[in-house]
Amino acid sequence: MSSRKSGLGRGLDALIPGAAATTPIEFLGQTPGDAGTDIFGLINTDGSVREQLPVTVEEMKALYSDMVLARTYDTKSIAMQRQGRLATYAPFRGQEGAQIGAAVALRSDDWVTATYRDAALNWRAGYPLDLLILGRIGDERGGDVPHGVNVLPPSITVGGHMIHAVGLSWAEKLMGSERIALTSFGDGATSEGDFHEAMNFAAVYQTPTVFFCQNNGYAISYPTAEQTRSESIAVKAVAYGMPGVRVDGNDVVAVLMTVRQAVERARGGEGPTLIEAVTYRMGPHTTADDPTRYRESDEDATWEERDPLLRVLRLLQRQGQWSEEWQADLEAQASDTIEAAVEAAESVPEPTRDEMLGRMYHDPIEPWSPSGPGSHALG
Repeated sequence: MSSRKSGLGRGLDALIPGAAATTPIEFLGQTPGDAGTDIFGLINTDGSVREQLPVTVEEMKALYSDMVLARTYDTKSIAMQRQGRLATYAPFRGQEGAQIGAAVALRSDDWVTATYRDAALNWRAGYPLDLLILGRIGDERGGDVPHGVNVLPPSITVGGHMIHAVGLSWAEKLMGSERIALTSFGDGATSEGDFHEAMNFAAVYQTPTVFFCQNNGYAISYPTAEQTRSESIAVKAVAYGMPGVRVDGNDVVAVLMTVRQAVERARGGEGPTLIEAVTYRMGPHTTADDPTRYRESDEDATWEERDPLLRVLRLLQRQGQWSEEWQADLEAQASDTIEAAVEAAESVPEPTRDEMLGRMYHDPIEPWSPSGPGSHALG
């Protein structure tokens, strides 16, 4: 599945029923006072369902397929970086449910501004895999987004891209269109001034913007609980006069439903929403990072049990819709897709001098030489 689609959950004849007995939402602590705050979730870690899911079994399998491809991309990217074929890479293992769920809630012409860790979101929103890889190789042409793809190149500057989303959505509002903009960022970005400027402007001008924070617990090595005294990140929305919602970021369907509601609010002229998807980065911050220096091993083990792919696998097992053969086929197809994208990216010819300068200068100049024009100035 390489493009977004609408209509998920319209097949009301085959909705996934809730279990007779459900387990409570496990406490997903990331911020200092969040024990009393609500976290929306639908799928338990054992695969049972709290209430009837608004998706069909086939739609659930499609979401799982997307997450398998995302994890395959992540695994292969780490391996390629270790081989010297990619620059420093930011893994997102554990955040596939948040990213895929958010992307599927969008319309194909909506805007997306996301980060260097949002490859799954960007891909599912329409960004070609080969260009994502090309950018990681270090070739700026990876940011040459095809016409019709309303996804900005991954932002390296922490928080700066949120302002772009507000500008894009404000422009769409002024033009009278129904397009909205979703901006994805980490918990660390909420400590940046850009976050507050973007939130305030969006609220004042009621721009159709969805702020999607993937709270994975750490800004590099700095815990979220030490970045803020707020009981959650979602509660920060109150100060700006917009709704703030917390969702289990490892529950792909809960994320999908939460983002869809925020998108519908924005599209209906009701303004922006802040969503905090509580999740966890199961790997390092980047391939240059060693997370064992700042977090305990039992923390990883706890979150491994909350793996967004594992809980959907268990759900499908309960529905009699999972088999080892099907899993193997999904992984093989995902591997082939990623390998084809890698081959395409690595086959791009190196840029010529004129191509590189042409991207920087309207009228490229000749390089200086000791005997060339102006050399007398050094005499």
